[in-house]
Amino acid sequence: MAFDYDTIVIGGGPGGLAVAYGLNDSQSVLVIEGNLWGGTCPNFGCDPKKMLYGVVEARRQAIRYQESGLPVEPKIDWSAMMAFKHSYTDKVPTGTAAGLKSAGINQLHGTASFVDKHTLRVGDQQVTGKQIVIATGARPNIPDIPGKAAFKTSTDFLNLAHLPKKVGFVGAGYVAIELANIAVEAGAEVHIFQHNDRLLRNFPRAYTERLKKLLADKGIQFHLNTNVTELNAVGNDQIKVITDHAAPITLNAIFAAAGRRPNLDQLNLTGIGVDIEPQGVKVDDHLRTNVSSIYAIGDAIAKSVPKLTPVSGIEGRYVAGLLTGENSGPIHYPAIPHTVFAGPELAQVGMTLETAERETEQYVIHDQPVGTWYTYHRLQDKDAHVTTIVDKATGKLVGAVVLAVNAEELINDFSELITHQTSAEKATDWTPVYPSVTSDLGYFY
Repeated sequence: MAFDYDTIVIGGGPGGLAVAYGLNDSQSVLVIEGNLWGGTCPNFGCDPKKMLYGVVEARRQAIRYQESGLPVEPKIDWSAMMAFKHSYTDKVPTGTAAGLKSAGINQLHGTASFVDKHTLRVGDQQVTGKQIVIATGARPNIPDIPGKAAFKTSTDFLNLAHLPKKVGFVGAGYVAIELANIAVEAGAEVHIFQHNDRLLRNFPRAYTERLKKLLADKGIQFHLNTNVTELNAVGNDQIKVITDHAAPITLNAIFAAAGRRPNLDQLNLTGIGVDIEPQGVKVDDHLRTNVSSIYAIGDAIAKSVPKLTPVSGIEGRYVAGLLTGENSGPIHYPAIPHTVFAGPELAQVGMTLETAERETEQYVIHDQPVGTWYTYHRLQDKDAHVTTIVDKATGKLVGAVVLAVNAEELINDFSELITHQTSAEKATDWTPVYPSVTSDLGYFY
């Protein structure tokens, strides 16, 4: 059977693009995108979020230095900050499409739906591929309650022309915590509604409790063990939030941030026999679905590893190598760090603290408040805290948790040590810049 393309990729985000560029030298490739070229991360996800975070954290750092020679407290100009964000995001879709064109990769804009295991319909057009890779990502989950049309999403937040005076977030995961921090630093009254008493459930509770206190000190109001049961619009810019726990609260905007769901609804996967579950497409350890011609990657699949942009890239490059014959074994994931940019940052990598605490005969846990160390004293980060987990038999680092204003830097160093299984001796037998975050490594294990 002749096909229009060797491989069709559904999704023009980081994972899908990794597949397309990885195959481009040896195959005919088509990329289909139903939203903005470039995907969630650069358009309305991690990249623009961190641009806003950078601005509000610069203000926060200035406040830390108020008694150290910088007495003026900066104010956030929301409009100017958003213009800064748009200076990057507005160029992403056209730049991504231009890059594909320059590379000679075919592209098609529209919503794809499977006709059979080799055929997709996009609008009134049909295209066929020997292999098809699903890389459709995920979208915010909207709670199914009366008045749910009043919910806004993270995409809406990152495009706000003006910051509402009072805002709320349903959920206490990455998205809610990060956006709530930006909002409160920019001057809004902020409420977080969470159905249980946990923030960031994949992080150690001792650390999330520390972070919760720091965020509460900024002014974020936590409504824990509280379910939002109904939303009622009041006028043009007010929403009455009804819960099962206390009196209604009137806000100017409320954002759904209680998880994300895979973008699969339009694909007709069950119609062609592809196995799916609520968490995403089911794949094997080669990222193949139960239909041999169809693969899936990124946030669209059900998996235990974190659904992060770098992971999508790893999976995209792996599938490209699989389809070109460069590799044939199952996918292998390195140690994957993840960080919540919450001001301070909370990050972890490798073995979880919970696992190490269950297996104390095998692992040594070093728990260290480091706020008085030079690195953190210099930054006036008095609450900085680091935990490392070391394998007793080998002396090698296997896990770490960091709560600090520069946690992303330290967790990257820890990730490299874990990935390359570096011993304590080799971790310190070179000379990094001093003083720096990296120059502290020898004191952690």
